[in-house]
Amino acid sequence: MLPSAIGSGVHAPLRILCLGAHCDDIEIGCGGTLLRLLAERPGSTVTWVVFASNPVREKEARACAADFLSGVAEQNVVINSFRESYFPYVAAEVKDFFEQLKSAQPDLVLSHHRHDVHQDHRVIAELTWNTFRNHLILEYEIPKYEGDLGNPNLFVPLPRSVADRKVELILKHYASQASRTWFRPDTFHGVMSIRGVECNAPEARAEAFHVRKLVV
Repeated sequence: MLPSAIGSGVHAPLRILCLGAHCDDIEIGCGGTLLRLLAERPGSTVTWVVFASNPVREKEARACAADFLSGVAEQNVVINSFRESYFPYVAAEVKDFFEQLKSAQPDLVLSHHRHDVHQDHRVIAELTWNTFRNHLILEYEIPKYEGDLGNPNLFVPLPRSVADRKVELILKHYASQASRTWFRPDTFHGVMSIRGVECNAPEARAEAFHVRKLVV
């Protein structure tokens, strides 16, 4: 239920499950929301799961997660090594791992959007819904070449300091991605700025999510 999970004015701790196909997806898609929730909900616990990695990317992801989750007493960061871009062909193995995640018993699941055109993202989104049938799932968005940003229906306004911190940590830890033309501050701030306009965010930054099912 929204009021008990992320609603304004509610401060009970949350059990949060973050799912990302690739090492920087969680930070890009919902890093600001996670930072805000953890600041507003002391005592929250986080399970942070990445599905594709290599030794370099895993090291970056663990360091970045450590900064995002600084101060979280109960946290579990899991970095898998499924082959990137091949998730539809190893979906059975990915699903086997999802079965292990049921024990997290999350109040809130942050995952990919089910209509994301990247095959890895889409598989994670589908298995999220297959596994967590009675949970609040917020599907985040990832800017990329395919240009599939859509019309999200839930917005989380962010203090400018939180938006800046999100971008700072992404750029700090993912040096392996620095050569990518889209991997730059104005990309990340640009998406948050547009979503900030759409929800009239007080400090002009927001993250947005797709919510398929919401019980209030």
